[in-house]
Amino acid sequence: MSDFPKFVEFHEEGPREGFQIECQTYPVAQRARLIEALADAGLKTIQVGSFVSPKAVPTMADTAEVFEVLKKRPGVRYTALWLNEMGFEKARSVREVDLDPKIMFYTTDPFSLRNNNCTAGEMRDKQLRWIDTYRNAGLDVDGAYVMTAFGCNLQGDVPLSAVTDIVKWVRDVCRERNIKLKQFYLADTVGWANPEEIKRRVGAVRDLLPDIRIGLHLHDTRGLGAANVYAALQMGVDLFDSSVAGLGGCPFAGHGDVKGAGNICTEDMVFMCHEMGIETGIDLDALIEAARLAETIIGRPLAGRIMHAGSLRQYRNKARVAA
Repeated sequence: MSDFPKFVEFHEEGPREGFQIECQTYPVAQRARLIEALADAGLKTIQVGSFVSPKAVPTMADTAEVFEVLKKRPGVRYTALWLNEMGFEKARSVREVDLDPKIMFYTTDPFSLRNNNCTAGEMRDKQLRWIDTYRNAGLDVDGAYVMTAFGCNLQGDVPLSAVTDIVKWVRDVCRERNIKLKQFYLADTVGWANPEEIKRRVGAVRDLLPDIRIGLHLHDTRGLGAANVYAALQMGVDLFDSSVAGLGGCPFAGHGDVKGAGNICTEDMVFMCHEMGIETGIDLDALIEAARLAETIIGRPLAGRIMHAGSLRQYRNKARVAA
């Protein structure tokens, strides 16, 4: 019997993961307007942008400017991504950033080398220094991410043991350093997950970290995004990263004919939850309008379904009026 959560939390990543993969840079004012619309819809954590190399990701070079013009809504966290010490210092220098200290891991060397210019083992060892860096800055590590936790376009299948080995390492380090980790994310960075693997890997992580909240960062590259979310809901997972209108993807995830992997669509997943009686704290109609705004800004049709079809509530209300 499925044990669905009563409330699901979505962390919005469209403003960062969505716009970073585009071939052009969009105006700061437009991106700020979208972020404000997402906050107005009820999203409580929004990733605004990233502090990374402007040569590698030129579309994020003006992230500080977006933070500076943004009209922040009380009770909403406006976060950013960084991959090295320089990026972290840039994020710290922008007072509007809500710092989100997490440690990050990879299951495969090829993807780690492409994304961070180091092997997966080297990246793991760097996290010890990151823990010290965060503590010296007065921050407590509150979460961990495992990238390519289900498969890798550059290497292929990722065995479950590659994930559980990282989980055990994180568990032991946290015990040694008295770190109370709150969240542990499995990231399907390039869209290899399927519903059964979602259940298998979430179950394995939960066995090792029974007291830590599990989150998922899923991509819809091969059309299984919604099915994977449903499988996760069956496992009681109540925390997901997502992107408005299905924006997004890692600019370093492509291989051959496979391009960057689009994220699961926030409004579509919120719709699914609401139809199942699961609360999200999000105004779906307002979120649909934010998705349409994203599509207008990007200037082409985007992957979101509900924004093109309309929610069932809209049709139910029309039917009641007609009756």
